[in-house]
Amino acid sequence: MRAAVVTGCRTPFARSGGDFRDLNAVDLGKIAVREALARSELPGRAVDQLVFGTVVHDPSAPNIAREVGLGVLAEGVPAHTVSLACASANQAIADGASLIETGQADVVIAGGAESLTRIPFTLSDRLASILVASSKARSLRNRAGILSRIRPRDLLPVHPQIAEPSTGETMGAAAERMAKENGIAREAQDAWALRSHRLAAAGMEDGRLAAEMAPVFLAPSYKKIIDRDAGIRRDTGLEAMAALDPVFDPRRGSVTAANSSPLTDGAAAVVLMSEDALVKHDARPLAWIRAHAVSALDPAGQLLQGPAYAVPAALDRAGLTMGDVDLMEMHEAFSAQVLSNLQALDSQAFARNELGRSRAVGHPPEDRINVMGGSIALGHPFGATGARITLTLANELRRRDGHFGLLTVCAAGGMGFAMVLERA
Repeated sequence: MRAAVVTGCRTPFARSGGDFRDLNAVDLGKIAVREALARSELPGRAVDQLVFGTVVHDPSAPNIAREVGLGVLAEGVPAHTVSLACASANQAIADGASLIETGQADVVIAGGAESLTRIPFTLSDRLASILVASSKARSLRNRAGILSRIRPRDLLPVHPQIAEPSTGETMGAAAERMAKENGIAREAQDAWALRSHRLAAAGMEDGRLAAEMAPVFLAPSYKKIIDRDAGIRRDTGLEAMAALDPVFDPRRGSVTAANSSPLTDGAAAVVLMSEDALVKHDARPLAWIRAHAVSALDPAGQLLQGPAYAVPAALDRAGLTMGDVDLMEMHEAFSAQVLSNLQALDSQAFARNELGRSRAVGHPPEDRINVMGGSIALGHPFGATGARITLTLANELRRRDGHFGLLTVCAAGGMGFAMVLERA
């Protein structure tokens, strides 16, 4: 049994602390799932499972999938949450496809959401220890004595860090290191970022990107409407980008705010169906999910190089080579990461030394990669980006009469995800 991508939807992507500051990840997820379901023209009771991804979990709603489902679907629809860093929505879609392929479901909604505005702050270990001890005190006097050990510095909240727990290195620092190790020049990074903004602006103006979004009406008046991504810069240029200082290595660095994806809030979802469900509901598929693969590397090495390892595995499982790929979508965490992965895919030495292959995997021509821009321009809500990429690729395959599409996402922990879609 094959799984098909039938339709989908996403919210516009807003900068962290911006237009969606009063919406949490559950709120955003409900918007995307509700609209994806509406576009499928299915009743909520037809959905067998909801699989949703997120990265920064809200302790008050640890199973975000269930909370989103309870707000949109019938209460009897099971829902579970997955987390694979920036590839969380990709893994949600892969899990949904597996449920269909193994006969456990006929209709699955999969995707993800992230609010990097509404992130939880934690207590220091010392303060947490004191509070736990005070809760066990047997008298007010004992409790007061324990609480008296609290010092002003203990009250400072602990900010979540976008860093590797195993190494302490941030993603940005890893991208900077990769740029140096792989010889990715600042000029090339800025040029890729400018390309992302220009293609995204074109996609908004001609309606292709706008068609994938559900406008968000903001409370309390519901008069303010968010209907486009906040990160797209129509008026930027190479000169303006070149004027920015490097963020992670002020003296010799090349990674800047301009050639990096911004922290973003948003959600995205796709509707998956089995072949039997397509017939039953008279639905027309966009694309079939042909194969996928996940890779894992040493986080202390090329942290964001996972796609270069996942791509050949996914192509092998699909029975294809890169020459069969008509379109490619690659998540743009940083220009340096994109260019490093493309360089590796095109390298004979990488193929021989890292993949054990006799020739380079290759990649499509640049004009067939991220044809409506990428995360640098559109934004990157960690848990949602994978569904956004999947929907865009499926739509563009049909629009351009392509046959096979390839999508890739790098993820924290040295992980990489790749999936092959086949136009229906």
